[in-house]
Amino acid sequence: MSLRIRSALRTGGLHLVCLLISAGLFALPLIYLALQAFKTYTGFLQDPTGIPHPWTASNFSQAWSQGDFSTEMVNSLLYAVVPDIATLILGVFLAFPISRGYFRRSNALYAFFVFSGFLPAGLIPLFIEAQKLGTYNNRFGYLVMTSLAGAGFFFFVGYIKTIPTEIDEAAALDGCGYVRFIFTIIIPQMKPALATFGVFGFVASWNNLILPLVMLSDPGLWPVTRGLFSFFGQYSSQWPMVAAATAIVAAPIVVVFVVLQRYLVEGVAGGATGTQGVGQAPPVAAVADAE
Repeated sequence: MSLRIRSALRTGGLHLVCLLISAGLFALPLIYLALQAFKTYTGFLQDPTGIPHPWTASNFSQAWSQGDFSTEMVNSLLYAVVPDIATLILGVFLAFPISRGYFRRSNALYAFFVFSGFLPAGLIPLFIEAQKLGTYNNRFGYLVMTSLAGAGFFFFVGYIKTIPTEIDEAAALDGCGYVRFIFTIIIPQMKPALATFGVFGFVASWNNLILPLVMLSDPGLWPVTRGLFSFFGQYSSQWPMVAAATAIVAAPIVVVFVVLQRYLVEGVAGGATGTQGVGQAPPVAAVADAE
C-alpha cells in the first residue's frame, strides 16, 4: 500500500472520528430529551437517565392540553411564516437594485445597511411606539413589527451578484416589467438563497420569546415559546411533561430542516460569493458558466 493511500485513509479515519464525536455531542441531548418524554413521572424519579420503563405517550397529550398548544401552534405558524415571506420578498426587492448598482452611491447605501445591522435592538422604544400606534397586544401589529427585518438583504446582495446582468437586458428588451421580472426571473434563480434564509428566519421567529413576552399580554395571542415558558411554574417539577412539551415545540423546526436541507449548503455557498464591489458585473467566466 502506497504512502499516499495510507495517508488518505489515516486522514479519512480522523475525519470520521471527529464527525462521530460531533454528532454524539449534538445528538445525546436530543436523545435524552426524547427518552424523558416517554417516561412516567415515577419512572423518571426512579431512573432519571435510563430507558423508559414502562413507555408511555400520555405526556404528549397532557402537555398539549396544559400548554394550550392547539391555539399557540397556529399563532406561532402565523408569526413565523408571514414575517418570513414578507422579509424574503422585501429583501429581494431591496438587494437587487443595490447589487446591480442601479442606485446612485450604491456602495454607500450598502455600507449604511451593514452598519445598521450592528446596532442593538431598541426593545423599549419599540414598545413605546407600539403603544402609541395602537399595535400593542395586537396580532396585526406584531406581524408588522416582525415583518420589517432586513437581515435577508445582506445575504441576497452577494447571491444576486452571481446572476448575469445579461438577463436584465434581455428582460428589458422583451418588455418585462420590473415587478414581473423580480417574481418570474430573479426569485426562481434564488431558490437556494431564499430557502436558506427562510429556514434561518423561520427558526428565529419560532424561537422568539422576548418580543412576545413584551408585546403580547393576551394568552390567546401567545406563541408556543410563551406557552412552553409557562411550564416552568406550576409544572416545573413534571420533567417528563416538560420534555414532551419541548419535543412538541421543536418538531416543526425539525420538519423544516428536513424538507429544505438540500438547499442550505448551496444557498450559503452562493451567498458567500460576489465579493467584488456592489454593482459590478460577474466575471465573464461566471457568465459563460451560467449560460
